[in-house]
Amino acid sequence: MRLDKALTEAADTPGLSRSRIRALIEGGAVARLSEPGATVTDASGKVKGGEVFRINVPPPLDAEPEPEAIPLNVVFEDAHLIVVNKPAGMVVHPAPGAWTGTLVNALLAHCGDSLSGIGGEKRPGIVHRIDKETSGLLVVAKSDAAHQGLAAQFAAHDLERSYAALVWGRPDRSDARMAGLPAVSFEPGWVRVETTIGRSRTDRKKMAVNVNDGRHAVTRFKRIADLGPCSLVECRLETGRTHQIRVHLTHLGHPLVGDQTYGRQRTPPASLDQTIRDALSGFPRQALHAKTLGFLHPITNEDLRFESALPDDLAGLVNALEAIPE
Repeated sequence: MRLDKALTEAADTPGLSRSRIRALIEGGAVARLSEPGATVTDASGKVKGGEVFRINVPPPLDAEPEPEAIPLNVVFEDAHLIVVNKPAGMVVHPAPGAWTGTLVNALLAHCGDSLSGIGGEKRPGIVHRIDKETSGLLVVAKSDAAHQGLAAQFAAHDLERSYAALVWGRPDRSDARMAGLPAVSFEPGWVRVETTIGRSRTDRKKMAVNVNDGRHAVTRFKRIADLGPCSLVECRLETGRTHQIRVHLTHLGHPLVGDQTYGRQRTPPASLDQTIRDALSGFPRQALHAKTLGFLHPITNEDLRFESALPDDLAGLVNALEAIPE
């Protein structure tokens, strides 16, 4: 048996995944005790039954991003994970152009010593992300064991995620253009969209449907309310591809209000009050909010479910549209 596989099975310890053990082997942290002092660095090397190894797990290293005392809206927290309500405008993970002010920076300061190490570093375990300008619920692991458990649920789609979205038009079964798309099918109460999603051939910063090297993507949605020239819809993810909801809704011809990347500029009807027209045309972000998150606690096996109300900017626009006389 390969050394990394054998040690993973023999250790059977939360936090010592096969990839983690492989990294420890390659980093010189594993020794064969039958040859005192003999460090092994070949993770693929074969081992025999009865051999004994010592794994020296080093203390977690400090993470590279710096902690920043940024206020967080914490919905739930225990020793294993934390659920936060991310505001629009906050990037989740440091990246070129946004090395500071991110959710990770805020979590490093907030969680402090309660981070027990993800892959050998004192850092929060990001298992899913939402776009910078999307608001709403995110769960983050604080330990390797929780990180592995949550990642497995996301990979198997064994959790609940729903989003509130304000879109242009009336997505409905009677919409001939939408119903005629091969990607669309109808289920009781829901419209199902199934495509592949990958990088656009014409703009590598954007995602597109039905590209040859794209990944399978499924979104379900239903219309919740008619709001003048717009609709409030609920979207549920079966998969979690980059920009999935935004790309799928645009593909259907009903892009998100405020989406400057995927939604073409719409002119609100002249019959609307000027204040509402200005609010629609000037909404500064995509009108998308991660409102529901449900999953099985990876350590305690407790069923957890959280809901988040619409943030003030989106709630204000919805309220204004609700006031439009029919």
